[in-house]
Amino acid sequence: MKIRAEALLFDNDGTLLSSMESVYRCWTRWAGEYGIQAEDFARVELHGRPAVEIIADLLPAERVPGALRRIEQLEVEDVAGGVTVLPGTLALLASLPRERWAVVTSATRPLAEARLREAGIDAPLLIAADDITRGKPDPEPYLLAAGKLGVDPARCVVFEDAPAGLASGRAAGMRTVALATTHERAELSADVVVADLSEVSAQVTDGGVELTAAE
Repeated sequence: MKIRAEALLFDNDGTLLSSMESVYRCWTRWAGEYGIQAEDFARVELHGRPAVEIIADLLPAERVPGALRRIEQLEVEDVAGGVTVLPGTLALLASLPRERWAVVTSATRPLAEARLREAGIDAPLLIAADDITRGKPDPEPYLLAAGKLGVDPARCVVFEDAPAGLASGRAAGMRTVALATTHERAELSADVVVADLSEVSAQVTDGGVELTAAE
């Protein structure tokens, strides 16, 4: 399948890189520190959501700020050795003009920057949880990225591994490519679904990028 676009917008964790072992290790420790019961913790979706929203599902409002600082501290400290670049990421990003792509993540900026740095990825534009008021599946994160790149949302393609992120991209009026890295294909609603970024290639054209994705 071929898709023409002016900008490519990438989720980070589960799309460009994986830190899932670190995520579960840190959140499990955090839950123990804050006395979260196992059954309450198990019912909360961790992946693809801002930490502040996860914490708000588990703790009273007055405890959220301190708990947010603690999980960020745990995750940033756990970055070294806890991040793996996913297949195809570095090759695809290297083929793109820097003004044509951005990273849009539900992580806070310090955590996202630490993970990208550990993975050896130099993002030209990063939209993080600190930059928005409504996280995925709301379209705000992706619309903000498109605005900063100066590209019509309809001319953007979103790369995501999580249903919430794909819903965010669709709500923003963008085409979507789903990666079956953290969810089963049946759970992913997108214009095209691939195993990972090794199944996507890009050819720079006048005024944009032509993507070829395996089907």
